[in-house]
Amino acid sequence: MQTLQEKASQWSGVDTADAFAIDDTNLFQKLGLQTFVNLSTNFYTRVYDDEEEEWFRSIFSNSKKEEAIQNQYEFFVQRMGGPPLYSQRKGHPALIGRHRPFPVTHQAAERWLYHMEKALESTPDIDADSRVKMMNFFRHTAFFLVAGDELKTQKQQIPCKHGASKPAES
Repeated sequence: MQTLQEKASQWSGVDTADAFAIDDTNLFQKLGLQTFVNLSTNFYTRVYDDEEEEWFRSIFSNSKKEEAIQNQYEFFVQRMGGPPLYSQRKGHPALIGRHRPFPVTHQAAERWLYHMEKALESTPDIDADSRVKMMNFFRHTAFFLVAGDELKTQKQQIPCKHGASKPAES
């Protein structure tokens, strides 16, 4: 049975070494807090304005844009070498658990990545090398979440030994 990381590599086309090349450089020190704020703002502006894929935009309909931006940039800062802003405010990132309420499908991952790639391209303070490292990490992580979502779905379909019902006596 494949691990979630192996599935993520297979589905994303990004091997683990490339996905975690973000750890070779402290991107927070290199890019600074404001760059991560700008990236997340660019990303969520695209998501909330997505006119082509209403189904994708609807995933975020119960989230406040400002809170989504803050959650994302704080996670990115923490994951890419900065202070643990996300954990201090929200606890452990637990990505699969935090994304459990959402339909994290292959299609949703691709749409998320489409918007992130456009946001990376439109954030001028991110150099080409950092952009490649970040996109590899994002692509791998998106499909890690898809694998985690499929695991959740499989667990829901596995019958519990106590779940077998006995015929009712008349």
